[in-house]
Amino acid sequence: MDFRNRHIVVTGGAGALGTAVVVQLIDAGAVCHVPCMDEAEAARFRLRDHRQVKLTVTGSLADEAAIERLYRGVTPLWGSIHIAGGFAAAALRDTELATIRQQFEMNLLSCMLCCRAAIRAMTGGAMTGSAMTGSATTGGGRIVNVAARPALEWRGGAGMTAYTVSKAGVAALTVALAEEVAKDGILVNAVAPSIMDTPANRQAMPKADHALWPKVEEVAATITFLASPENRVTRGAIVPVYGKS
Repeated sequence: MDFRNRHIVVTGGAGALGTAVVVQLIDAGAVCHVPCMDEAEAARFRLRDHRQVKLTVTGSLADEAAIERLYRGVTPLWGSIHIAGGFAAAALRDTELATIRQQFEMNLLSCMLCCRAAIRAMTGGAMTGSAMTGSATTGGGRIVNVAARPALEWRGGAGMTAYTVSKAGVAALTVALAEEVAKDGILVNAVAPSIMDTPANRQAMPKADHALWPKVEEVAATITFLASPENRVTRGAIVPVYGKS
């Protein structure tokens, strides 16, 4: 896949899955813009000094003004990949209102604000009609969100209801938005991973069969294709990336 001269925002790019996505994108020639919560997160990112990586300290991705500034600074914008999010496990009766709000802000609101800002950047602020400005020079654009397995299999979200509902919202957002912007040449899709093989997940579940979990590089490959110019027809898809589990 050829991403030469393509500028892509990757939220959560400093995390395990995000780093795998950024590696694949820069190997294909992309310039990746990675927002970080703070200087400490930026300092931990192992690709921070790569010439095709542009780091910014953005703060909360649920901050409307910060998100608008981030996307206005990326010209022309080809792609927006939204990996950032958060997880909280608890039965709803044991979940504090602060945690419910946190899950919605971290998973759904942040995704919605990034999608809106990306579309405005790709279309010069126009939400309908033919592609303009940034998308005129690149032939549209690509948005890829990250939902989760419980977003498709709701019963599997028992015991983490706030998380499940927020990720189901990401799935619904993806499908509805894909219809809104198809005529602008913007293809919107999402992946829905199961538990991924990361050091943190291995530590949290040491007795699990880790061989069944999808590797972050494998999930990243699906994301990279959906964000690529080679994806010419897929839109409104929530792609399960479950591995063998």
